[in-house]
Amino acid sequence: MQNLEEIKSTLLIQIMDQLDEKIDSLSIEIASTIESRNNDTKSSAGDKFETGREMMQIELDKNEAQLNKTVKNKHDLSQINTMCTFTKVEFGSLVITNMGKYFISLPIGKVEVDGDSIYCISLASPLGQAMMHKYEKESFSFQNKEHMIEFIL
Repeated sequence: MQNLEEIKSTLLIQIMDQLDEKIDSLSIEIASTIESRNNDTKSSAGDKFETGREMMQIELDKNEAQLNKTVKNKHDLSQINTMCTFTKVEFGSLVITNMGKYFISLPIGKVEVDGDSIYCISLASPLGQAMMHKYEKESFSFQNKEHMIEFIL
């Protein structure tokens, strides 16, 4: 089994890889939508043509917004120093509780690392809010359950 520092580094790499895949996918989708929009020729239907172009533009705007958000998330994630240890729960910390392991980063969900389930959550999530600024050996209540922070990295 990897030590916690290695787990944190592996987690970060896996999340960055997921974001890279999403960026690539969105970039391809944007290029395809632009090509379709530009190749769409005006027909005798008139309004139908304009409606189709508008629908493609809406799809393009949506994909561009997702791409911008994903690029921003990747930038935010790149600010995490995996060698840095934390004394309290904050962005970039790996938190081990009696109820589970949590990487305070982006709301990706469950990620498997070396057979361990680690939940990637944001500080804005209800659980993130409940544990924010807590220290090791400090407890907090979430969904009527007591959680004890055993370790923060």
